[in-house]
Amino acid sequence: MKEIVSVFQQEYIIMAEYRMLQTENLQGIYTIPSYENSLLWYGVIFVRSGLYAGGVFRFTLQLPDNFPDDKVPVLTFTSQLYHPAVDVNTGILRLSEVFSHWDRKQNHIWQILKYLHWIFYNMNLKVPANSEVFNLFKTNRKAFVEKVKECVASSLEHLYDDPPTEDKHYITFKPYDSMVHDTAKNAMLRHKDNDESSHGISWVQPGSCDPFSKQC
Repeated sequence: MKEIVSVFQQEYIIMAEYRMLQTENLQGIYTIPSYENSLLWYGVIFVRSGLYAGGVFRFTLQLPDNFPDDKVPVLTFTSQLYHPAVDVNTGILRLSEVFSHWDRKQNHIWQILKYLHWIFYNMNLKVPANSEVFNLFKTNRKAFVEKVKECVASSLEHLYDDPPTEDKHYITFKPYDSMVHDTAKNAMLRHKDNDESSHGISWVQPGSCDPFSKQC
């Protein structure tokens, strides 16, 4: 019984963390917990300006089993990203730059996503995850920019790749189709006023605040 209560408490905490994202100015970032596992989040960031402008980079956010009373969550880029804050072998974003540990009273998931946004516009790192990339940025800006351009182009080439999972909440994209997308766009515009105060969460039971728990 204690374990059941603990699971539900954790899911409500995660749901609260997800709701917080709606109050923050997380430009170009879209994320959602996995349908199968609320500790795994899928995300994508659209970079709108700067060296990485035009890039669309996918990532996952893995919350630890005992979240929020545990270590710092792990953000991993699943798109290739040439950046000094990202480990070239694992794709993991170095979060120790801003999170030495995780304090449930002080730290929240939106802060990780804010930092994620920040790295695309700032290279001033105390301890880079990839010193080779960082040194190139410092010593040969032209070569660095070329590498970044290749990285951005690669992200767009793989934008419509088949999803690596059958999870219903994995974020996918399809090429523009006016017959499909214009219809959806017009429908959303028609209902915009009615939905102005609505903040739906797809992994929460409609009409309630109950998370979809697979098992207890």
